[in-house]
Parts: sequence; structure tokens; C-alpha cells
Amino acid sequence: MRPIRLPEPPNPTIRVPEIFEGGAYSVIRRAVIIGNVSPGSENQSIGSIRRLASDNVFVVQIQHPRSQLNRFDLVITPRHDFYPLSPQGKEQVPRFLHRWITPREPPDRHVILTLGALHQIDSATLSSTAAAWHDEFAPLPKPVLVVNIGWPTSHCRYGADLAKQLTAYLLSILSSCGTVSISFSSRTPEKVSKVIVKELADNPKVYIWDGQEPNPHMGNLAWADAFVVTADSVILISEACSTGKPVYVMGSERCKWKLSDFHKSLRERGVVRPFTGSEDMAESWSYPPLNDTAEAASRVREALAERGWRVRP
Repeated sequence: MRPIRLPEPPNPTIRVPEIFEGGAYSVIRRAVIIGNVSPGSENQSIGSIRRLASDNVFVVQIQHPRSQLNRFDLVITPRHDFYPLSPQGKEQVPRFLHRWITPREPPDRHVILTLGALHQIDSATLSSTAAAWHDEFAPLPKPVLVVNIGWPTSHCRYGADLAKQLTAYLLSILSSCGTVSISFSSRTPEKVSKVIVKELADNPKVYIWDGQEPNPHMGNLAWADAFVVTADSVILISEACSTGKPVYVMGSERCKWKLSDFHKSLRERGVVRPFTGSEDMAESWSYPPLNDTAEAASRVREALAERGWRVRP
């Protein structure tokens, strides 16, 4: 968690209890605490801070904490976290298990729902990153297709079978690409990466990141003309969808539960399409970029303004 210092309280003449004079009160006299809280010491810390200075602390929780939402002034979480409350979600869970499934209550006004994950990518970041990576990416033949490969999860299982299918699809569209830049996550199973490396590493159009610094991820986001992303990773897909460039998802039919709902929402929004291996990467399409982080930040500022607070630029 990180405290963000805000302007001084409007009435500095009010006597402050001695326990708060000096360093400790300089932190909690007026603070916004933003964190991703899990059970344990951080929960206890939030409780202690709020008891000491409840009127001067504003707590924002990133991602659904599963219980006791009233501990926080705002909760920012993807809307698919509430999938268990939907009719489709309830149908997938036996009735006797409903009491153990979270969340149990629909979102109220202090819950901010996003479509995807929060991240640092926006138009300004992409512009500065494009300049920083210019020498590496500008000479590459276009269009540049960036392929980001995550890792199987309990809600999106796959293995070498998906890797073989992805490789076959990439080979079938390679003629329409100038450059293909492939990156694996540090958690991508070797059985997945080995298939792709074996089939594509020697192709002159293909660059496969070897895991050594510098990591080209930000450069890929800034310079890509299109993306292929495996369906498991909400953050990788959310970042790609913040560019407004074509995003093709591989393996969404393997997803279940709330991750399946996430992909359904993206398709309905028109920001992703399934990767089929029949695409012409020279043909582009676009959409209004996802802007969840900026929209959530705006809601936080509005909530602070209701208290008469404002965040220093």
C-alpha cells in the first residue's frame, strides 16, 4: 500500500492530540491509501489506521476483497468479479455451495466496476514509449504483429495442444505480416514455449524474446500494428486493448467461469476478435481504446471532492 500526501486540513488551528504530533500524524493527518489487500497484516493495518483517524483517511481497494467491503471507502474491481451473482453464474454452482461463493452482494455506489485490469498504459505512455524504442522498432518491416503468451490457469486450461494450434495459425497468416514479435511470460510452461520456439525460431520474420533485459513489452505495445494474446491473461489483454489496435484472442473457448464472462464483454464491446488463422494482418480495424485506469481515477477524484479533498497534481 502506498500513502498519497494531500493538502493540509483547512483548519490548522485545531489542537492535535500529542500522539499525532510529528511524523506519525504527518502520514495519517490526511491520506489516501491505495492497495490490493489480502487477509492478514495489511487488513489489520487498515483497521488500525481507520480507528486512529477515520475522518482523515480514504482507503481505496484494488480488486474485490471478497468480504467486508465496508472497510473501504472505494473498491475498484472488474465487473466479471460479480459474475457469480449473475443468472448464468448461479446456474454453474450447486445451490448448497452458494453461501461459500463470493461476492454475495451486488455492487453498490462505492464500488467502481471496470471492464479489464488496471495498468499504466495510456496514450501519453504509448507516445513516450514509441520515442524511447524508435531505433529498435522503426526499421522493422510492417505490419508488426505482437504475440503475448501467458500461462494456463484454473479458469483457462491449456498445454502443448494450444501451442500447436497457435503455431499453425501463425504460420498460416505469416505471409501477411512484416514482423512477428513473440514474448512468453515467466510462467509460460516449457511444454508450451518449446513447441512455438521449435516451429518459429528460425523464421526470418519472427523475433522471440529470450527473457533477457531490456524487456521489449512496452515497445511492443507502442509499435504493434496488431496483437495476438492468449486468453488466460486479463492484464495482457487489457493492456493491448488500451492501444485501439486490433486484438485477437487465442483460446477463449477454453475459458470458464468469470474469465469466460470477461471475454464475452470484450467481444460485445468490439475490442477483441477470436484468432482463427485466416486473418489478413494488413487489414486493420479499430475501436475506442479501453481507458479503465483513467476512468477509475476520475471516480476517485470525484469521491475525494465530495469530502472537500483534492489530489495535488
